[in-house]
Amino acid sequence: MILLDSDSHPGFFQKIIQADHWLFSKINQDWASPASDLIFPFLREMEFWMPLYLFLLVFIILNFGRKGWRWVLMFILTVAIGDQVSSNLVKSLIFRLRPCHNPELADTIRILVHYCPESSSFTSSHACNHFAMAWFIFLTLRHTSRWWAVIFIWAFLVAYAQVYVGVHFPLDVTGGALLGSLIGVLTSRVFRWQAGSLNLQPYNNQHV
Repeated sequence: MILLDSDSHPGFFQKIIQADHWLFSKINQDWASPASDLIFPFLREMEFWMPLYLFLLVFIILNFGRKGWRWVLMFILTVAIGDQVSSNLVKSLIFRLRPCHNPELADTIRILVHYCPESSSFTSSHACNHFAMAWFIFLTLRHTSRWWAVIFIWAFLVAYAQVYVGVHFPLDVTGGALLGSLIGVLTSRVFRWQAGSLNLQPYNNQHV
C-alpha cells in the first residue's frame, strides 16, 4: 500500500502535498461563511439531489422509451463502477488520512459533519461518482440540449463540498474527479456504441 503523506516521497511531491494543505485551509476556513456552512453539508448528501434523479428518470423514460431504460441501466452501472473503483480499488492501494483525522490539522480544521469515515481520503468517491455521472449524462444527452453542460456545476459543487466540510483534501477530489471523468466517458461510449445517440426529434415523430 502507498502512503500518500509519507515523507519518503520526492521533494516535488512534498510541495504538492504542502500546496494541497494550503488550499484545503483556504476552502475550509478562510473562504467560509455562515451561509456556506448551512448549504454545503447538504449538497454532499444524496437525499438532497433526489428531485434531480427523479427528473432524470422521468425525462429519459418519457422521451426515449425502451432505449431510455437501457440508459437508466447504464447510468446505474456507471455509478457502481465509479464507486467500486474508487472505494475498493484505489483506496486499497493508496492510503491517506482524511483531514478530519489528520493530527497536523486538529487545531485549525472545521468539521461540519457528524461522521468522519476511517477509510482512505484518496480518492474521493463522492467526486468520482458525480463526475462519472456528469460525463455520462452530458455525452449521452448533449444532442437534446446544450444546457446539459450545467451538470458539471453540480458535480463540482458536490466535490467542493467534500473539502469544505473537512472530509477530503483538494487533491483527493481532483483525483476522484479525473477518475470519474474517465469512467463516465468510457461508459457513455459503450452506451452510444450499443444504443446510438439519443435524439428527441426522431422518437417524438413516431408518436405524432
